[in-house]
Amino acid sequence: MDTDDSSDSYNSGIASLEKVNGWLRTALLTALALIAFAANSVLCRQALGEAAIDAASFTTVRLVTGTLVLIVLVGAAGKTSKPNDRGNWLSAFMLFLYAVTFSFAYISLNTGTGALILFGAVQATMIIFAVCRGERLRFWGWLGLFVALAGLTYLVFPGLAAPSPVGAALMAVAGISWGIYSLRGRGSLSPVAVTRDNFLRTTPFVLLISLIFLQNLHITLKGAFFAALSGGLTSAIGYVIWYAALRDHSATSAALVQLFVPVLAALGGVIFLFENLTVRLMLSSAMIIGGVALALTQRKNCERSKSTR
Repeated sequence: MDTDDSSDSYNSGIASLEKVNGWLRTALLTALALIAFAANSVLCRQALGEAAIDAASFTTVRLVTGTLVLIVLVGAAGKTSKPNDRGNWLSAFMLFLYAVTFSFAYISLNTGTGALILFGAVQATMIIFAVCRGERLRFWGWLGLFVALAGLTYLVFPGLAAPSPVGAALMAVAGISWGIYSLRGRGSLSPVAVTRDNFLRTTPFVLLISLIFLQNLHITLKGAFFAALSGGLTSAIGYVIWYAALRDHSATSAALVQLFVPVLAALGGVIFLFENLTVRLMLSSAMIIGGVALALTQRKNCERSKSTR
């Protein structure tokens, strides 16, 4: 009897440790991906804001560089592709559509307005999908989402302005496209290979957009560097990490955690660009973090109650 009790305790301890390790892995991957997203936004806005490169060329260099980096990574791994390691044309097109509309939108939108439209569209896309698939947010979950979105609005409020209709439409398409791309990656078993394949499949779309905007070609060394860094590091590597993290996220939680990106981008400005740490930034960060935590805690409680029935 004592032996059985000891065995049960041991097995329970191992299961608990595995759960903790799994949670830490997901948290680490998610944090790294969100940092990459924030850095990606900063690089894009800096390159286009300084007119160091045109939007079509930024998109082209970004996706081509990302493709090359991922080809090298998959080759270095020495693994042959399996059917479930492959991307698909719909995901590739969503990736391209996000990248190109994001770049062109920031030509006519300021940072605050663009961030609000982008993440509003991402939230709407992923949460509507989750609700249609049977996921539910209860009162505290919706309250947490409302508080987080209010915090985002408060964070970007000084930069808000009446948006250009074209710019707003492009950024909304970018948000919807990224939401769909994220949703389609939740079942990925080989994030590097799948992301490589999706990037590779954007090639014809990249060639087409380059030809269409050939007359607007404008590339400086600085602009090309920002675009290549965005493609090879914060896009290619960042998206691989994101696809790996998505395996342990529901559609709702994947949507919610992305609200941290504007906060991380703002904190990056404080750390690397020596911008002021304002009361607005601290309050809005607390609202976003608290709101997301409230919504995610509500979801965990619902999952536990279902598992005990």
